[in-house]
Amino acid sequence: MPGDPVPHLPPLLEAVLGVGSELELRATLQRIVDGAAELTGARYAALSTAGGGPEGPAEIRTRTPPPKDADGLDVPILVGTEPFGRLRLDGKSGGGPFTAEDEQLLRVLAAQAGTAIGNARLYEAARQRERWIEGAAAVTTALLSGERAADALMTVAERARLLADACAGVILQPTPEGGMEIVTASTHDDPGGLVGTTIEPGSPVLEQLLGGEPVFIEDSATDPRMTTRVRHRFGPSMMLPLQASGQLIGTLALPRRRGDRPYTDVEQHLATQFASQAALALVLAGARHRRERLAVYEDRDRIARDLHDLVVQRLFATGMMLQAAQRRARVAAVQDMLGKAVDELESTVQEVRTAIFALQQPPAEAPTSLRGRVLRETAAAKAVLGFQPATRFLGPVDSRVPDRVGAQLLTTLRRALDTAARRRGVSRIEVTVDATATLPDGRAAVRLTVYDDADTGAGEDSEGSTVTWQAPL
Repeated sequence: MPGDPVPHLPPLLEAVLGVGSELELRATLQRIVDGAAELTGARYAALSTAGGGPEGPAEIRTRTPPPKDADGLDVPILVGTEPFGRLRLDGKSGGGPFTAEDEQLLRVLAAQAGTAIGNARLYEAARQRERWIEGAAAVTTALLSGERAADALMTVAERARLLADACAGVILQPTPEGGMEIVTASTHDDPGGLVGTTIEPGSPVLEQLLGGEPVFIEDSATDPRMTTRVRHRFGPSMMLPLQASGQLIGTLALPRRRGDRPYTDVEQHLATQFASQAALALVLAGARHRRERLAVYEDRDRIARDLHDLVVQRLFATGMMLQAAQRRARVAAVQDMLGKAVDELESTVQEVRTAIFALQQPPAEAPTSLRGRVLRETAAAKAVLGFQPATRFLGPVDSRVPDRVGAQLLTTLRRALDTAARRRGVSRIEVTVDATATLPDGRAAVRLTVYDDADTGAGEDSEGSTVTWQAPL
């Protein structure tokens, strides 16, 4: 427009509108750089940030490299009253220096850029809060869906690592000695050697964590409070207590690599809130798991009572009637048949009692009694054999057999079951642990008998194979 007192006003308005049209921070910074270069005719433009915000230290520039020995122009960018960075121009197109008008236009653009950057920061903070809230909700849903304890901890560690843009998500739990040990680790590049790392008692960091206070570290490798053997791998870090209803479950640690940008106040606040909600979800998930286990125990107790009160008593009564019939029978063949029936019923009663004992064992815990360990071995053999070996116990096995002798018995049982599994045509295995046995010299003993009906090559008269082991008590 001829005679326009401000000939660059339309381009300036276009540049101002351009820098304010983006919400994503990185795109906003690039718009500022491109607008400054176009507005002033600079061949090179760059925006250097000081790293005071979540974007960290960075430099946004045009594609053209800075010319050598070119005239430059530099103005600051403020977000409110906070220094954000500097906008630098070099090498005016067509040669010549930048004019006072160029500087004035650049300062106007820089002022508008500060407003645009502030808005982009607010948008980014809102998006960041939304991601953390969604992540916490996803963790809660996953934990309450019935995950095992180890899987639940990994869910928390992995989701937190992704949300925090950390190189690792680590869960530590208290040790009996008063320290803390890494029990779960989620990493992007799997550096290894994290699980099992401990923080020894007396560490200043440990005292804060056990007291329920978060710990924020600028550089794990050089911070004197950090004493673990893996600290040299990491830089900025957050260590957040997983605490709910006064119960300290452990600590969530989110370290970044050395040289990575530090965590901002907003990130620290959001991660602390995430840890609190994750801890509450872990407590609720644990309570739900315990209720489900209690329901299983109650159901097992009911089944065991039914088996004992109904099945065992009826079998016992039937055996008594058969014994009475055997005494009255006058034909030897009938007596033999009744005798075999009585033996079968006694064997069935023993197996039902064994099943009742197995039902009363905690389903997810290793058995501590000899009965329980024998049943565990026979149950494990089922995967190889394709059927469950029959197991009988005679006498007070748990109270009478010492641990040392019990360990020898279990070793022999494993070998016998393994050998039986290799035999041809095995369809039945009978395991008997007799704590009422005696040795030839009259000493009390425990006897293990493992019978299998394998084909030994003796034809139809084959009686299978029997392994017998005994030891004094």
